[in-house]
Amino acid sequence: MNPLNPPKRLLMGPGPSMVAPRVYAAMAKPIVGYLDPYCLEIIGDIQQMLRVAFGTKNEFTIPVSGTGSAGMEAAVANFTEPGAKVAVFANGFFSDRLTEMARRQGGNVVRFEKPWGEVYGDAEAGDFIRREKPQVVAYVQAETSTGAFQGGKAICQAAHDAGALVIADCVTSLGGMPVEVDATGIDIAYSCSQKGLSCPPGLSPLTVSPRAWAWLEKRSAPMQSWYLDLRLLDTYFRGHKYHHTISISLLYALREGLALAIEEGMEARWERHRRNHLAFVAAIEKMGLRMHVAEPKNRLWTLQSPRVPAGVDDTKVRKRMLEVDGIEILGGFGQLAGQVFRIGLMGSSSTEENIALVLDSLQKAMQAETVAAGKG
Repeated sequence: MNPLNPPKRLLMGPGPSMVAPRVYAAMAKPIVGYLDPYCLEIIGDIQQMLRVAFGTKNEFTIPVSGTGSAGMEAAVANFTEPGAKVAVFANGFFSDRLTEMARRQGGNVVRFEKPWGEVYGDAEAGDFIRREKPQVVAYVQAETSTGAFQGGKAICQAAHDAGALVIADCVTSLGGMPVEVDATGIDIAYSCSQKGLSCPPGLSPLTVSPRAWAWLEKRSAPMQSWYLDLRLLDTYFRGHKYHHTISISLLYALREGLALAIEEGMEARWERHRRNHLAFVAAIEKMGLRMHVAEPKNRLWTLQSPRVPAGVDDTKVRKRMLEVDGIEILGGFGQLAGQVFRIGLMGSSSTEENIALVLDSLQKAMQAETVAAGKG
């Protein structure tokens, strides 16, 4: 059998992003056991750096085994008891996924729905929480399906006033934008390794506030998930007792990805993402396209969602970009299927050179497909 020979791609979609050479090199290092002192040292490094990236002092800050969806399910399953009211701010695909997970845990889900790409104002968010009086509030800080960023301070304040815990999806913000867990008041936040941190998929950073942890220790209903039971995971991450076999190579990768972020400086890293986002938007608008998220202050710096022009088949454009230039971008799905391009400027992928490459490829592909459609 021939050795692996993957095609060369420039990953400019919503994830995964390009992996730094230093991260690839780390994965080639010899593995050790999951209770080896060196492995525990690496985990300690990861936890310390994740606190910086998340903007938190939370002691319980860990890399969950699994992709960002595992972090989401860990957050929902641990903090949703059967019959508990869960208030979801529903304005995109991943808030729908939060809804489904909460329902499967027996939660009584109430939703504040908005069109995909819109965000919630402080007053309406607070009114919703005060009216519903939930035990858990969930929102998506960085909505990967729309490119929208949701501020959370008003949500968290109203939730805490109502005695509720707050879960925030930070999958597409961590490592590329300020998450500010403590300053915002988020109780449980989760993310992933393959977007703003530019590592391979497979680990989901998660952090839990002391307030939420105190609630968890008093939880009365048994956890339905053994693998994602945070109290059991605590016996490994803090108690150093066997729970499951974590991927040593992925730990190495995440450690190096975080080290690169810390060495760059989080503020400098955020500024790089902001600057490149603004340059991309300016170029897209010059091409005659417009962004799906109307208000600039509500746009993610990490995930761009320009509208597909009328008469353009986004599937054919994306296929041409991949086949001709080796550049991957993705399209919309759910309510936005065929309506937006989703272009990631995350971590190692967020460079001026990559922006120029993806814009040139996109423009040429749209022109080629327009001509082809005219001939047809």
